Formats: sequence, structure tokens, C-alpha cells
Amino acid sequence: MTQLEQTAVPLRRGHDIAVLHRPATVTVVLADTQPAIRHGVRSLLERVDGVSVVGEASTSSGVVTETARCRPNVLVIDVDTVAAGNCLLIDQIARACPETGILVFSARDCDTTVVDAIRAGARGYLLKNADPDQIVRGIQAVAAGEFLIGKTIAARFGALLHAAAERAPYPFPQLTGKEREVLDRIAAGRSNVAIAREFALASKTISNRVSAIFAKLGVADRAEAIVLARDAGLGR
Repeated sequence: MTQLEQTAVPLRRGHDIAVLHRPATVTVVLADTQPAIRHGVRSLLERVDGVSVVGEASTSSGVVTETARCRPNVLVIDVDTVAAGNCLLIDQIARACPETGILVFSARDCDTTVVDAIRAGARGYLLKNADPDQIVRGIQAVAAGEFLIGKTIAARFGALLHAAAERAPYPFPQLTGKEREVLDRIAAGRSNVAIAREFALASKTISNRVSAIFAKLGVADRAEAIVLARDAGLGR
């Protein structure tokens, strides 16, 4: 058994192992900012029996649209497609399309990004230096409901989770989950229009959330909110 196979484990419900099976045909959506990466992975998967690429996306708003439209078994996504490593969009997709397993396929071998992606709802994390066989087996494992991480991450994964458990709590607990997502984008310097486009929402909806955030934080304007949020470590 390879090291990759050793890190693929069934999802658990309580103390019982969930009985999950890979579908006869695994449908896949590819999300990556680089066309060459999408083309390479698509070409690889087109040679694999029982795997079908049903959609592609190159932007955060595009991946939301394609995942909702195609409802694939697996979404293969680079974290750079979700706002330069910000994993809040993974959480959004995982909640909106719980039947879709999310496999992160990224060049980022960053401890924080790995843990944030898994906590946000990703079922797996592979680095882009994985060989073709690992990529195929990773997609099949996630489609079957398994949790999988690549070989180079597996050795330190336990330590990563332990370190993550010791992180400070979110600095603004009065905000809802959706308001936290918006505040993080505000701290990163994004406009309401850009935030609305990313989440495929009406500008008025984002404006209402921004107003609610300002009220809860006790700030008068966007500049004060940015300073407060960045001081708390948001928007990175």
C-alpha cells in the first residue's frame, strides 16, 4: 500500500464508519486560474475509464456557478482560484453543494492553507507535484467519500491539526458567518461590487451586510473597518 493510500480514510458519522461508494461514473469540475493546468488534468482524466470532466472554471465566481450547475461528484480546485488562498469560498461551496467532494490541488504547501482548506470543508489536499496516478486515485477517493491528503503533507498533518486547535478564537464573534466572509474581503481592500461578483449576489445584499458589520463593530466607515480588521489579522 502506498503512502497516499494509507492517508485515505472513510468519513465518520459519530463513531460509525459511513458506508460510501464511488459512483459508476465520477463527474468532475476543474477550477484553476491557469488554463494549462486545467488542460493537463482534463487530458489525464479523459484517459481514465469511469471519470468525466463536466465543467471548468478560472475564477471564484465561475467555480460557484459551475459547481451549482453541474453538481459534480468532485470539485478539483486550486486555492488560488478562491481569492489567493482564502478558503472561505470552499466553505460556501461545501454548504451549498454537500454532495460534491472538494479536492484541493495546489502548489501551496503552506500549513495554514492546508488546515484552513480542510476545516472549510475540503475532503482532500494534493500538491501539484503529485504524479498522475496520485491525482486519479485522489479524485476517486474523494468521490467515494474518503478524506485524503498527499504524501508530503501526511507526515506533519497531526501536528498541523494540533497547532490549529491552539489558534486564537475569531476576533469578532458578534458577526455571522456570512458577515465574516464579507469583512475579510473588506480587509483585503475589495469593493462591494467585487465582493458581490465573487459570491454571485446582488450588490444590495452585500451593502446590507456591510452596514450590519459596521453597526456591530461600532465603526463609522469602511476605512475604520479595514484598520480594525487588519489589526485583528484579517484580509491576509
